Amino acid sequence: MTQTDHRGNGRHRAAEDIGGAWAVLLPADRLDAERLVHHDTLELSGPDGTARPGPGEPVAVLVDSPPRLVALGRVATPTDQRREDPDDPQSEPSPASLVVRYTRRAFDEPLPVDGVTIDGPVSALATATWQEWADRLGPPPQRRTWLVSLDLPIEAGSPAEAVRLFWSYVQELGPRELPAFVSPSGDELAMQAFVLGAEANQDPEEED
Repeated sequence: MTQTDHRGNGRHRAAEDIGGAWAVLLPADRLDAERLVHHDTLELSGPDGTARPGPGEPVAVLVDSPPRLVALGRVATPTDQRREDPDDPQSEPSPASLVVRYTRRAFDEPLPVDGVTIDGPVSALATATWQEWADRLGPPPQRRTWLVSLDLPIEAGSPAEAVRLFWSYVQELGPRELPAFVSPSGDELAMQAFVLGAEANQDPEEED
């Protein structure tokens, strides 16, 4: 599980502790992939220029239009290969040039970052700006136990076949189409359905 990058006083370790800071613009087609499925790292094609993030340097992951901060991380040593689609284990591998290990995620509640200019997929960022964003984002929420379930009515000739079909449907449809039901442990009456990473009403009588 990814570890958060905080000191005991609740502040992120300052960017100056290691070197420069960087802003990484998350491609539009990758936002849902990172938001819907947990990943410990973000793997992207790295910059072509001479200025390249080095291992351990702090990174702010942004989305554009309007600019919002969706995650913080640190540059990790790239692996030899990455999957073209992180949601598809069968996709073709390609070289991984830039790997960011997440230290703090905010995909569900992005932080507006007005006044920042994004001039490329990877660009240098003032360390003071990175620290300001880290302080505004604050520490991650306290972890608790949740019960998550996925119920599918499946016609099959045996329990084993039903299980195989279940996993086939899960892999085929995924979080974009299948509703997952989540509730705090011990409070099942507070159950909510989530589709596409957001709460979704599954009661047709309440849609009118």
